[in-house]
Amino acid sequence: MIVVESTIEHLKKAELVRFARRAQKLAGVSGEVAVLIADNHRLRELNHRYRGKNQTTDVLSFSREGGGDIAISAEIAVENARLYGHDSLDELKILILHGMLHLAGHDHEHDHGEMAAQETWLRKKLKLPDSLIDRAHSPGPHRKKP
Repeated sequence: MIVVESTIEHLKKAELVRFARRAQKLAGVSGEVAVLIADNHRLRELNHRYRGKNQTTDVLSFSREGGGDIAISAEIAVENARLYGHDSLDELKILILHGMLHLAGHDHEHDHGEMAAQETWLRKKLKLPDSLIDRAHSPGPHRKKP
């Protein structure tokens, strides 16, 4: 089951829930996944508490028995959508997909490109713009993390 906690309008929330279910299935994540879409302050707090990094970030994933949790910064999603020229809803979907792949056990910092390849393939299958990993390694504009 997917839970999206956010103040985004109801129709977009329903679309994100449908997308998250599909991404969960394609990524091979079983169990219940909760998705929190919050502000930078909340993401900074979570990042500091669980990763020891006192800075905000765009997406965090936490595996747990029977599923996992994904936390997304709405502010960074809106900023990145504007920066990369696509819709904010698409950016939220990109972040959900990225988080799902982490819940599936992928780690782009240590897997020699395996997660990047999987994310690129799924992004194309789901008709999404460039993935986070693609953008991080491209010569274009860089994501801002306040």
